[in-house]
Amino acid sequence: MQVTQTLNEGLKRGYAITVPAAELEAKVTEKLEEARKDFQMKGFRKGKAPAALMKKMFGQSVLGEAMQESIDAAMKQHFDETGDRPALQPDVKMTQDNWKEGDDIEVTMTYEALPDVPEIAFSEITLERPVVTPEESDIQSALENLAENAKSYESKGEGAAAETDDQVVLDFVGSIDGEEFEGGAAEDFPLVLGSGNFIPGFEDQLVGVTAGEKKDVTVKFPDEYGAEHLAGKEAVFACTIKDVKAAQTAEINDELATRFGADDLAALKEQITERLKAEYGQASRTVVKRRLMDALDEKVDFELPPSLVETEAKQIAHQLWHEENPDHQGHDHPEIEPTEEHNALATRRVRLGLLLADLGKKNDIEVGDQEVQQAVFAEARKYPGQEREFFEFIRSNPQALQQVSAPLFEEKVVDYILELTTVTEKPVTKEELEKEIEALDEDATKKDVTSEVAVADEA
Repeated sequence: MQVTQTLNEGLKRGYAITVPAAELEAKVTEKLEEARKDFQMKGFRKGKAPAALMKKMFGQSVLGEAMQESIDAAMKQHFDETGDRPALQPDVKMTQDNWKEGDDIEVTMTYEALPDVPEIAFSEITLERPVVTPEESDIQSALENLAENAKSYESKGEGAAAETDDQVVLDFVGSIDGEEFEGGAAEDFPLVLGSGNFIPGFEDQLVGVTAGEKKDVTVKFPDEYGAEHLAGKEAVFACTIKDVKAAQTAEINDELATRFGADDLAALKEQITERLKAEYGQASRTVVKRRLMDALDEKVDFELPPSLVETEAKQIAHQLWHEENPDHQGHDHPEIEPTEEHNALATRRVRLGLLLADLGKKNDIEVGDQEVQQAVFAEARKYPGQEREFFEFIRSNPQALQQVSAPLFEEKVVDYILELTTVTEKPVTKEELEKEIEALDEDATKKDVTSEVAVADEA
């Protein structure tokens, strides 16, 4: 094999690779001999078919495999010897238009090499971690929310008029232009007035009804209603009121605690405290991680593969376009050109992604199979009733599995870096921490954390 460099500009590399015809012929012969061992041909014992006959029968099909394997082997040898790591799949082209058996193989290979990532003095980075301690008022508020969710409804009695927040039990039949429509009827339906569960205006017209009353409710379906045959149309619902019930909020006591799986009220408070600590801790970590990424972004600077930045910028632009146009689910839209803002964010993501990947590789940071499996199970729970389909999709789609494992790898590397930095804790209120998180959300399109794609590809 002969390799000649043809391009060396920044991170761009180009090579001309020649695989001698003799080397290719040897590989073809080797593959045919391997196949001949188990080949049974009429008139010959197993493994004794003539080599010339084998070549005549299978030479052309084996030749293609041998060519590809020879080129792959040449590429692998090149990367092993140079230590280069391509940012994306190398572009390999055969240069001979009229190649024939017996000729050398001549190909060109171009790629962008991943850069060397400079060392960083992590000990010089100082970060502040906001810490919130759950207060009694937070615990009480959580208990009140549980009591609200556990409330029941009791009949207000004969002649009692329905008010907002009351529950009305009713039968109804809907019709448009005198014709009943599918899905427009129900019996003994419990509807809380003011909940907003029905078409706008429906619940308002039931305020003041009493048990046993019949009432026609006229409403107009919204123009953007999900069912096209109902959108924008006026409907009349013939309602029969079965009962009017008032909400009865559950008392905060041991009985409430047992309804939520705790032994008593004290145990429930302890559970709430631990849950709040976990929630505040996760929010605090989000703030510290963003501050770490900002600090790293300021400290590190190195040349980036243009193809990675371009690919990332296009993905960002595409994702943000769909977020701004949620009604457009498909990809049959005009080409979306990245803006300067998209390019700046892509540059940050790729740089930090390569940095984290390099740190993970140098320090043998890995994500275990069990960790990935747990993450897949967690993702599957987001698709109730479709878990099996989700597992099959992950199993048959390496890129999807990579998207699950990449955040795990990223978090491990972040933990590693935080151990090397100086992190001081600053007590803050819940409200102050919430403002910090809101600020991060508002700035997300400018300073989003590292790209999982960049991290995963390198990892």
